[in-house]
Amino acid sequence: MSISSTEYNFRAKDVILGAQMLFVAFGALVLVPLLTGLDPNVALFTAGAGTLVFQVITKGKIPVFLASSFAFIAPIIYGVQTWGIPSTLCGLAAAGLFYVVLSFLIRWRGTDVLKKILPPVVTGPVIMTIGLILAPVAVFMAVGKTGDGSAVLVPEDTALIVSMISLAVTVAVSLLGKGWLKLIPILCGIAAGYAVSLFLGLVNFDAVAAAPWFSMPNFTFPEWNLEAVLFIVPVAIAPAIEHFGDVLAISSVANKDYVKDPGIHNTMLGDGLATSLAAMVGGPPNTTYSEVTGAVALTKAFNPAIMTWASIVAIALAFCGKVGAFLATIPVPVMGGIMVLLFGAIMVVGMNTLVRAGDDLMEARNLSIVALIVIFGVGGMSVPTPLGDEFRLGGIGLAGILGVFLNLVLPQPKKED
Repeated sequence: MSISSTEYNFRAKDVILGAQMLFVAFGALVLVPLLTGLDPNVALFTAGAGTLVFQVITKGKIPVFLASSFAFIAPIIYGVQTWGIPSTLCGLAAAGLFYVVLSFLIRWRGTDVLKKILPPVVTGPVIMTIGLILAPVAVFMAVGKTGDGSAVLVPEDTALIVSMISLAVTVAVSLLGKGWLKLIPILCGIAAGYAVSLFLGLVNFDAVAAAPWFSMPNFTFPEWNLEAVLFIVPVAIAPAIEHFGDVLAISSVANKDYVKDPGIHNTMLGDGLATSLAAMVGGPPNTTYSEVTGAVALTKAFNPAIMTWASIVAIALAFCGKVGAFLATIPVPVMGGIMVLLFGAIMVVGMNTLVRAGDDLMEARNLSIVALIVIFGVGGMSVPTPLGDEFRLGGIGLAGILGVFLNLVLPQPKKED
């Protein structure tokens, strides 16, 4: 069987190729837990376990890898600061169940229901809002402060040197890199910033030396918090639509219609169950990784079993205590420099969603929907719920719900004769 076969064929010789696929995803995978206060070893475990769950649900037909979702960074940061990690995990688990509900809705009514409930005029500005809300976090970290700007961790002049080199290398590799190198701009940026940090004396390896080679990941379990659920679940609106786009992308790369077989309802179900599983043990929500899809296109390695090997390697690394300890030594400005680009990229993805849809944004209906989503989300609007003033709905969650509501109730413009 050739390497370009799309049939599932689990072979020992593919372990190296599977490890390479994990390598492509590694930088983004561990960046989310490092930014949000979750455990990177747990994120490695849940990425591997989530991908295996996805493969079971989709009958091992799609060569994709699932790992940490950037769309949830802002609500996780807010949730951890407001309610703590266990309560935040409750909201994330519920977001996974939102995907599950969507999957059954698609199974019942077909994919057109997504286009009706979540058109680009809703999902585009929601995605933009996620990037814009995260902008201050990136800037604070780039200048050596904590994500909320409350404390200085590295002197500003030193931090700017590190963060701008990290940013410059990430941009350069994404623009000029060839082959495999072009697929790992985040990892290259981290490596460059880390090297400069070593030279400037910002890295301390004491924790790495003290960490055991083998240790259990720091699994954390959710605790019920309705406020966290109400805040986080609506955020899943944006990545749900991105999931549809990712499935179309891998379908194009592999020249197979995965929207029909195994079906977008099954891929959404797999993504949802993987996300809920991750949250149940302390990991960030999962999403399909476009970097890995790019690697599949580059290598023509369409055998989905290669992603099984990537999952196994991720789970194995999760039990190495020194991996987590080493990742924790990455200085804040290194991540801040890369985040400036990545959070901006999230905003651009949202803009591009609107541009590709071709809707007239100055038409009163579209203008109202887009404007209110962005301003409510970025401005931090919050409203009390029927459950009492202590259970408030705000941020991206409120913006997402508002967008869906306005799209369903505002009348469509009359077509001129």
